[in-house]
Amino acid sequence: MRTLINNLVENEETKISGFATKIRNTKYMIFVILKDRSGEIQVSIDKGTNEDLCNKLEGVIANSVIEFTGKMVKSEYVKLGGKEFLPTDVVVLSSALASPLEENANIDTRMDFRWIDLRTRKNNLMIKVQSTFAKAMKDYLYSEDFVEIHTPKLIGTASESGSEVFEVKYFDRLAYLAQSPQFYKQMAMASGFERIFEVGPAFRAENSNTYRHATEFTSLDIEFAYIDSYEDVMSLEEDLIIAGLTAVKEKYGAEIKEVFDVDVVVPTKPFPRIKLQDMYQELNKLYGYKIPEVDVGDMNSEAESLAYRYAQEKYNHEFIFVTDFASTKRAFYHMRNEAGTPLGYDLIWKGTEITTGAQREHRFDVLKAQAAEKGLGKDVEFYLQFFKYGCPPHGGFAIGIDRFTMLLLGLPSLKEEMFIYRGPSRLEP
Repeated sequence: MRTLINNLVENEETKISGFATKIRNTKYMIFVILKDRSGEIQVSIDKGTNEDLCNKLEGVIANSVIEFTGKMVKSEYVKLGGKEFLPTDVVVLSSALASPLEENANIDTRMDFRWIDLRTRKNNLMIKVQSTFAKAMKDYLYSEDFVEIHTPKLIGTASESGSEVFEVKYFDRLAYLAQSPQFYKQMAMASGFERIFEVGPAFRAENSNTYRHATEFTSLDIEFAYIDSYEDVMSLEEDLIIAGLTAVKEKYGAEIKEVFDVDVVVPTKPFPRIKLQDMYQELNKLYGYKIPEVDVGDMNSEAESLAYRYAQEKYNHEFIFVTDFASTKRAFYHMRNEAGTPLGYDLIWKGTEITTGAQREHRFDVLKAQAAEKGLGKDVEFYLQFFKYGCPPHGGFAIGIDRFTMLLLGLPSLKEEMFIYRGPSRLEP
């Protein structure tokens, strides 16, 4: 029976197995640093008394997968936790070739051999942090009576945003990869589910080679009914983020500080809020920044970066909601007030937009008119059907799990963060 390294009991006969991250062969000893999902331990083999074990390890190099039978003992001479493993038997489960990755390999080379790159402590921790964050948010939603759904990613018409979509040959016709589950989330509202979420892939056929864009990413999408305003949507997102970051801090906060030199900050509620035009004025007054004419009514990356700085300096807060965007810059399904202003927001964190949320338009006639205003016709005909037969007021948002993790750990790009990155020039491994 295999025992995880962190569960070893002193002087108890057992088996351990994992990757040999280092093998050092000296005159009298062989030392192996063995790593499994729980941790690392030094395996020490005396050549004078274990000739058979040494022969079995002849020619075996780092990155091989090895199983040792023996006992863990305490040793004040061992730096790695003051413990070492003394084996009585060894089995080489998988012998590795020399690694093609040099210590300071560039990101594209590392991506070519991503399965090797992911073996590092840093990358292992990164994926564990992401898993903990996503689980905590899902657990919170389940506790609030949300239902998890799974929407189709193959769709018959191009989806709602201005981004291009990927075309897929579908028998005798074309299909498309969904950019988001937005339409189906709202269909769930019309179906009476009231509170739903989904964690799944989203696809964007955008030739964007930036640090925060990918052609395929994982999104947490949420929609819920019987809201009074988009303030209800913002309030739920605050609670969700607090739950996720609290779980990460409790489980991995100290290790994140050690490995990434990042403090996990759990925000307080409420997050600060500011209208877009007021934000323009503040950024101009404090930092001399004026939004370019092409971006008026919206935010660009520089404005997002300064908005984060403003939130920290003005409110001592990591997050800030920006509201009152121009209707020309928002999706047609956002509800608008009497002045025609969309009832939605962007959430900014660490200089980057992580969410666009809103109260949705649920009235068929108004929704149809707003779609026509955007020049949308056949592509949204099936979607408009959802609202002909009654639909409660509702709203929602989405969080890109990959982008959130990237920002949380202070990583330079999604290429570093994603388990396997997909971009305009990357379709392997």
